[in-house]
Amino acid sequence: MTFLETAKRIGQALKPIEKVWDGKTSIIQMRDAGDPNWKQMEWIGFYFEFLCRITLGKFMTFPGPKYGKVQFDGAYEVPWDFKAHAMNTSSHKVIVNDSEATANAIRDYGQVGLVIALGEAVYNDENRTFQAWREELKGGKSKYERERIQRGTWSRIRKISFDLHQIAFLRMTDKTLTECGSFQAGFRNADGSPRRRKVLIDLEKVDEETVYSIGFC
Repeated sequence: MTFLETAKRIGQALKPIEKVWDGKTSIIQMRDAGDPNWKQMEWIGFYFEFLCRITLGKFMTFPGPKYGKVQFDGAYEVPWDFKAHAMNTSSHKVIVNDSEATANAIRDYGQVGLVIALGEAVYNDENRTFQAWREELKGGKSKYERERIQRGTWSRIRKISFDLHQIAFLRMTDKTLTECGSFQAGFRNADGSPRRRKVLIDLEKVDEETVYSIGFC
């Protein structure tokens, strides 16, 4: 199958998924299904990956190939990753996978697929009731949150729902890697070790890479 044919099959299978993702309903759904990522703060991306696994499992392999410690989300003809992005933000850049792993996968398969759910997010109210609900559901504040409070740093407003508008299918090749940027280059972990670079996709500059898309009215 060509890359376009593969993308179309995935897209047609994803057409029936719900358009509006309520945060509470989605998180409880992941928890009840035993998904290990139900506690993650940025739940939208993990929920999209969860929907892809339960929807595409008849013909796609989960998880995908692994390069070192980096694993792709799925595989169908080529490795695929799934991302979700709120378009009602100031930045339209999406952090994708490890740069070296992506380059190695392109070497082995010729290309890598990226499926991006695009829509609008609704954020927590001023009283942060959704954040309080999540903390209670998880059994209290996480270690990360407790350390953030001790440092006195700002807490991000949580997304409470997501209205899906479009799913776009991107083909990543060596040309894509050459033209796109990278994230975490020069960054270091708490122990001083360098962080691995990740591919950074600018959604406003990927017309050539977008081979197929489906809309949700």
